[in-house]
Amino acid sequence: MQSVGIYEAKTRFSALIELVEQGEEVRITRHGKEVVRMLPVRRRPVISDEQIARELGQMDALHASIQPAESSMVEALRHTGRSAA
Repeated sequence: MQSVGIYEAKTRFSALIELVEQGEEVRITRHGKEVVRMLPVRRRPVISDEQIARELGQMDALHASIQPAESSMVEALRHTGRSAA
C-alpha cells in the first residue's frame, strides 16, 4: 500500500494508476488525512459457480430422463431406411 499527498498524486497520477492495475492499493491524503483510496477492480467471472452448478444439475436431470430406444424399434428404423434407398 502506498500513501501519497494530493500534489504528488496529481504529478504521478499515471504511475499510481499503473500500481493499482498491478494490484497495489494507493491512498491519497490531504494534510495527512486519507481522502481517497484507489483499489484494483476485481473482475467478476461472466458466470458464477452457482450458475455452473445449476446448469450441470439440469443437464444431469435431462440425461437421466432420456430413455434408450428399444432394439426392435432401432431395427425397424434401419430396415425402413434401407428399403427406401
